[in-house]
Order: sequence, then C-alpha cells, then structure tokens
Amino acid sequence: MNKQLLRPFWALNMLLGVSASAFAQQATLRGRVMDQKGSSLVGATVRFEDIQKSLSTNANGDFSLDRLQMGKLRLKVSMVGYASLDTLIQVKDGSNPLNLYLKSNESELEEVVVIGYGTQKKSELTGSISTVTAKDFQKGQISSPEQLIMGKVPGVQITTSGGQPGAESTIRIRTGASLNASNDPLIVVDGVPLAGGSVSGIANPLSLINPNDIETFTILKDANATAIYGSRASNGVILITTKKGSRSGTQINFSTQNSLATVANKVKLLNADQIRDYVNANGSDAMKKLLGTANTDWQDVIYGNAFTTDNNVNIASKAGNMPYRVSAGYMNQDGVLKNDNLKRTTAALALTPKFLDNHLSLDVNVRGTWSKSKFATQDAIGTAIQFDPTQSVYVEDKNSFGGYYEWIQGGKPNPNAPRNPLALLDLRKDNGDVFRSIGNAKVDYSFHFLPELHANLNVGYDLARSKGNTFTPAIAARNFNEGGERTEYKTDINNKTLEFYLKYDKELPAIKSNIDATVGYGYYKNSTKSYNFARTNEAGEVLTSVNLPFDRPENLLISYYGRLIYTYDNRYVLSGTLRTDGSSRFSQDNRWGYFPSVGFTWRAKNESFLKDQQTISDLKLRLSYGKTGQQDGIANYSYMPNYTIGGDQSMYRFGNEYYYLYSPVVYDGDIRWESTSTYNAGIDFGFHNNTVYGSVDYYSKKTKDLLSTIPIAVGSNFSNFLLTNVGNMENQGLEVNLHVVPVKSEHSTLDFGINFTYNHSKVTNLTLSDDPNFIIETGGIRGGTGNNIQAHMVGYTPYSFRPFQQVYDEAGKPVEGLYVDRNGDGVISDSDRYMYKSPLPKYLLGFTAAYSYKKWSATTTLRANLDNYVYDNVSSNFGSSYNVIDQASLVINNAPVDFLNSNFKEKQLQSDYYIKNASFLKMDNFNVSYQFGQFLRNSKANLSISATVQNVFTVSKYKGVDPEISNGIDDRFYPRPRTYVLGINVNF
Repeated sequence: MNKQLLRPFWALNMLLGVSASAFAQQATLRGRVMDQKGSSLVGATVRFEDIQKSLSTNANGDFSLDRLQMGKLRLKVSMVGYASLDTLIQVKDGSNPLNLYLKSNESELEEVVVIGYGTQKKSELTGSISTVTAKDFQKGQISSPEQLIMGKVPGVQITTSGGQPGAESTIRIRTGASLNASNDPLIVVDGVPLAGGSVSGIANPLSLINPNDIETFTILKDANATAIYGSRASNGVILITTKKGSRSGTQINFSTQNSLATVANKVKLLNADQIRDYVNANGSDAMKKLLGTANTDWQDVIYGNAFTTDNNVNIASKAGNMPYRVSAGYMNQDGVLKNDNLKRTTAALALTPKFLDNHLSLDVNVRGTWSKSKFATQDAIGTAIQFDPTQSVYVEDKNSFGGYYEWIQGGKPNPNAPRNPLALLDLRKDNGDVFRSIGNAKVDYSFHFLPELHANLNVGYDLARSKGNTFTPAIAARNFNEGGERTEYKTDINNKTLEFYLKYDKELPAIKSNIDATVGYGYYKNSTKSYNFARTNEAGEVLTSVNLPFDRPENLLISYYGRLIYTYDNRYVLSGTLRTDGSSRFSQDNRWGYFPSVGFTWRAKNESFLKDQQTISDLKLRLSYGKTGQQDGIANYSYMPNYTIGGDQSMYRFGNEYYYLYSPVVYDGDIRWESTSTYNAGIDFGFHNNTVYGSVDYYSKKTKDLLSTIPIAVGSNFSNFLLTNVGNMENQGLEVNLHVVPVKSEHSTLDFGINFTYNHSKVTNLTLSDDPNFIIETGGIRGGTGNNIQAHMVGYTPYSFRPFQQVYDEAGKPVEGLYVDRNGDGVISDSDRYMYKSPLPKYLLGFTAAYSYKKWSATTTLRANLDNYVYDNVSSNFGSSYNVIDQASLVINNAPVDFLNSNFKEKQLQSDYYIKNASFLKMDNFNVSYQFGQFLRNSKANLSISATVQNVFTVSKYKGVDPEISNGIDDRFYPRPRTYVLGINVNF
C-alpha cells in the first residue's frame, strides 16, 4: 500500500526531471541577413523548417528566436530579388550571432519591366526593350541622368557636348529619324513626359534631375514598344523610374563625392619661339616690331584644375501604411575653364500608400531643383588658340582695358583682332538661375467586384522658371565701342499632363491563356512665355530695343490609345497597339495621326523539346512592326500665315517717330506629321543557367514626309524656299548584347558585358521632283561667311561631308588651291565638291567588366565609335600664313602645329584635307570600392568608400582635342576633363 501511495510522487519527480533536462537544452538564436556586399537586408523572411515558424528581419537585418532546442536545425531564408538560402545550422548555448548572406537573383530582379502605361514580364516582351538598373550605372562624378547609361545599351549613343559643368548631351536611339525636326527621344520620368528643347539659364535641362534619385532606365527602341507613345516616339522613348519608400523598417543613406578635374588634352599649337622664328623669316619689318618677348601658353592661362562636391541624403521608411522616400542633394561643380561653375540643390518626395485592402494605390512624386550657373564665355577657347603667344597677359597700365593686353588700333581695340582670352573670362559676367519642378500623382484602383480590372489616373506637370543676365563693363575690349553691354532674360515653361486608362489583366487557365488589355486617353499642354528686355550699355543707354513676341508659344496634344497582349500556354505572345494623336501644330486637315504596331514572341525554351534541355536556359524569338510619328521640333504655327517683327535696322519713319515693320513669314498650310515605320526581329538567349545571356536585334526603319527646305516658284509664297514634307530616309542596323558571368561564388563574382551596334542611314528623297543632284547644305563652319561643309543628298548618309578633293605632291604634302576636277569640265567649281565620309559612326561598341571579392569590388566601362569622321575647323580656320601674319590688320596670330605640314598661305576651308578619321576607344571610368560593413562598435551604420578615375584614356588617330564630336565639326571644343573622384557612402 505504501508503494501505491508513492507512485504519484515518482511520476511527478520523473516529469520534473525531464522538464528540467529539456529546459537546460534550449537556447536563443540570433542572426543577421545581409547581401554579398555586407549590407543588411530589411524584411527578409527567416523560416525555421523543423518547428514551422517564420519571422522577418528588422531595420538592421537582425532576427532572433528564443527557446530553441539545441542541436541541428534547418533554416530557409528568402527575399524578393535574392536567391533563397537553405542551410543546416547548429544551435547551442552561448553561440555567436549567425551571419547569413543572400545572393542577388538577377533573373527575378529583371522579371518585370516598365513599359508604356504599365509593366510586363520581361519574358513576354514582344518589342525591343533594354533596362539598366542602379547596380549597372556608370560610376564617378555624374552630373546628369543620361550619363549613367553611356555605353550600356546597344543602339543608344550618348555624347556630351564637352566639359562644361552640367554639359548638355546628344542622345540618339538608333541614330534618329529626322533631318529638320527633333531627333531627341521622348523622356518620361515616373509617368511625366518631359518637354523637349532647352531651358534658358542651364546648359543641360536634364541636369536638373538628381541622378542619385534614379532607380532604373527602360529604353524603348522599336515601334512595337514605342507606338503606344504615338507622335513623339519616332526617336525612341526613355522611361526613368525613381526610387521609392520602404515598407519595412527605416533606411537612411548619406553619400558624398568629391572630385578633382584636370584638362586631359589641349590643342597642339606653335609656341612663342616658333612664332617669332616664322614672323622674322616671313614678315615685314612692321610685323616684326609687333612681336613680344613673352612665352605665354594661353590655354594654360584659361584652364585650371576644377573641384566638385556632390552630397546626397535620403530617408526611405513608412508612416503607418504609407511608404515614403525623401531626399535632398547639393552639388557645386567647377569647370576647367576659369570662372565656370554650376550649383544645384535638389529635393524630392515619393509617397506610395495603399488603401482599401490594397485595391487603391497611390504614387505621388514631387521633385524640385534650384540651380545657379556662372557661364564662362566659350569664346575664350577660340581666342586662346588664336592669340599671339609672344604677348603678355597683362599690361602695366591698369586703366587700359582693365589691365589686360589687347591689340590696339587708333587708341581703340583692333576690330579684326582676337580679344585677350583671360579678359573675356574675367570681365564678362553671365549668370543664370533656374527652378524646375516635376511631379505627378497616380491613382490606381482595382475594382472589388472585378479585381482584374484597374482604373488608372495620372495628373502631372513639368515647369521651369529661368532668369539670367550678362554684363560686360565699358573698359572691356569686347564691347568697348558700345560702352559695355548689359542683357537680361526671363522664361516660364509650363507643361501639363492628364492621362486616364483602364487595364484588364485576366488569367484563363481553362484555355492556357492570359489577356492584358489597356485603353486610355491623354491630354498634354505645353506653353512657353518669354519676357524680353532691351540690350543696354553700362551707362544704361539702349543698344537694342525690346522685341515683343508676336505669337503665343504653346501647343496642345490630345491622344487616344489602346493595347492588347494575348499569351497562350506561356509560349506564344501576340501584342498590338494603336494610338491616335491630334496636334495643334497642324491644320484641321492634317491634325490627327494614327500609329499602330503589332508584335509576336515565341518562347521556344518552353516548348517540350527544349524545356528539359539543361544547356539552354532561355530562348525567345521576337518579331514586330509599327509606325510612329514626329511633331517635336516643328514650329507651333507653321501651317498658318503669321508675321515677324523686324529689328532696329528695319524701322519705318513717320514724322519724328520710328515704327517696327511686320514682315510675313513663309508657311505651308499642308504641313503634316513625319512618320517612321519600323520592322524588328530579335532573339533573346541564355545558356548554362544564364551565366551567358544576351540578345540580337535587326531593325529596318523607313521615315517618310521628312521636313525639307526646297526651292519654290517666285511669288507663290513669302520666300523662294519652303519647309515642307517631301523627304524620305532609310535606316538599318544590327544590335548585339552579350553578358558572361564566368565566376559566381559565395565570395567572388566576375561579370563581363559587351554591346555592339551597326547602323547605316541614307536619304532616299529630298524633293517633289526626281532630282538626284539636289542637295541641302548644312554644317556651318568658321573662317568665312556662309560656308558649309556638310550636306544632305539622296543616296548618302545624312550630314555627310561635301568638300573638294585635295591634290597632294610627291612628298604627300597638300598642294594649295589644287583640287581634283571631278566632273572633267576643266574648271574647279562648286560642282566638283563631292559627298565624302560621315560624322555618324557605323559601329558602336560598349564594354563593361565588374569583379567583386568579399568586400572589394572593381568596375570599368569602355566605349568605341568606329568609322566616323570629324572636320578639323580649328586647323582650317587658323592654319594659314595669312592668319599668322595678318598684314592687313597688323595682327600676329597663333596656329595649330598642323600648319607646319600644310603650309597653306590662304584658308582652304573646303578641302577634304581637314576631314579626319575620328574612330576612338575610350575608357570612361575605372572604379574600386570597399565595403567596411558595420564600421563602428555598437553602431548600425555600414560604410563603403570608392575611388574612381573618369575619362581614363582615349586611343584615336585624330590629333585634335577630342575625337568625340556629336555634329562632326571640331570648332573651339570645350575639353572633357580627366576626373579623380573619392566617394563615401553610409547606410543606417
């Protein structure tokens, strides 16, 4: 009986013993989830498979779980954009925190692509579309967004205009499709189409967008991708998506970049001793007396080292159910040309809340930029080339033209002499202030009763307010005879966007299909208001009266559009779009244009005979056709009669009063759209789990109704020439994009990328009648009056050079004034000029390499333009003995060293001697960075530093300052500097 009474106590004792043993075997697990570079990942899911429990990492990437059984435990870590990690860990008492690293999953990151009015899976695209994300952007000191993707995309050529702070860029997608209208692509920022053209007071309007705020670029290249944008898409479309807020935790980022820029190359000129020797050997006694005793390198005088600082801070977080991102930036950039400077302050706010159980989404973006520019006159670049190096910079008499040496004639500045380069920079002030704001609010609502149907409303704006002034004092030689100069300008630009569309996206599993349909409406109003002011001298006397505008510069575009995408069995995709645009730039008879497209994709990899094939990881074929239009760059009222106001030189006197004359302007009442039809065939491929992947595209573009200036019968209009739709042009090309990832391990990655573009353009018609010899001259050059070196002609590439063919002696020296009589009539005349070479490169190459090892990484980007030519206007303008010894003006000038080879007495402006091969290979940048990770004890901050060299080297046969000249005419080019950049980035 006693044993029976003790049994409950034995059972309790055993239970307590087991419980104590179990408690003793429990532990707490702590860890952090990071990417391969050591940056914390917020919101990653950590799943404990054995106990079926999941949790998310906090704002620092940390997680912890108490009362875990000690021993082996399986963890699965996942996050959008990264490959899942499945690992077995050992849980024990007192163990160190666990560090888990996730690898980026590039295929998942690129799966969804932003397209016009929506998104689409990359695997289902039927058009030619390229995407560049932040991790692939150009490194270094970037002042304008387009510089981020230079050399990154096949078929896209981006050329900066020079080394000016915030320098403007020429952007060409598949070369462009117009001769007289705009060749610039349409740029859309977060759904807001930007106004084309320039903004007074800033060198490059795009530089008013902070590159640090940009997440991705999507480039739409063929008509199937661009036709949804209709009449503004003939030159391609660039969609810019900016960074947004965070739905989990708070992320704070601060970055600073500080750089030093130096002149990489200068014009090779004769030095002072060479000038003295030449003048003493060839000049008159009067000219010899003009020689100075100095040894001045005028290019060294006007150029110097330039410092830039670029600082940015941003916070990405959420307030309740509202993710937000707020950012601010400040850049102060000096130019290598003295007194050149750009200051830019930016601020941006992005809100992306969701309501009504995620049925209602808002996307609000507001950004503002304030810029202050001090423009150094680029006339100084030309005079530094020309000015006599035997003269000193200054004179002893500080009251004489501000103390600067100038060529004097009769006590005044010699009107035929160049001005002192440094005086041009120091005595002329040119300031510009610009405020620009771009913003929009997008509302997307998916209906509760039909969640596949979305209604989307987008209201946006793009406005700019600019003002500026110039001032030259009366003591300056530049405006000495006028008593100085003072000018002022002010411009307001307002662009409004209103878009509404319905989108229906429905899966139909029963028939293995998906339907994605979109229909919409767009309203776009653009207006510009310029305030004109009189030009005065320093004393306030009017030099040029106010010229009031006669028209009201604004235009309106109304659009209706639709798109249907049908996918069958994840193998076949058929898409079609139609957009109709009505533009106020055309008369009622030609106001509406219709722009259709159709595309087909075959996802061959998903066929049964390839689905299980291991070597081929992706294979897709694309075919498309479409038609787009062009109305940008066309005047607002070119279809109607209008007048222009004459200047002070053409006033009419009535009594004692003078009145301006109103002159009628030539017009074409039948002016209409330029239209471009494009055929595109492409293949996307991937091998060995996409360690080798890329694409190949062939395209053919035909543009008709090009605007062209043609001669017309006298008396039929207000001029003998008329700008009208008569031209045609063809454009064919091949694009190749290839990426190779030979190394991809836990600690190191090696990635190579190469892109190749071939393009050939030719004009096929320029006149109403069949005249194969008709030409349109273009490409104005310095050195005379009304000289052109380029032309458009049927059968040739646009902007081809049209020179005389130079004759050379037995020693290979050009014979002055002797050209080939190409038509054999015994007379050298304009008809002996011929079409020769082109500034447009036939081949473009881009190469990128990226290597990372643990916390170290290095990247580089190279570009090449092949088979492009440049006209050396510097040598043709200054390279003659009559220029060096200007006996008529009693002035001595300098000359490029090429003068010693040509030894021309007079300028030979039209000689093909000056047309040079400008093919080049450039290393745009080389960047090295190190990720410190958590760099302070008990701190949540992660630190990284980077060092970059930009414009590292250039390999080219061209002997000028730079072979990369967008218009093919090298004339007083602002040199692109070599820049050394130190960057610091801190994440909290």
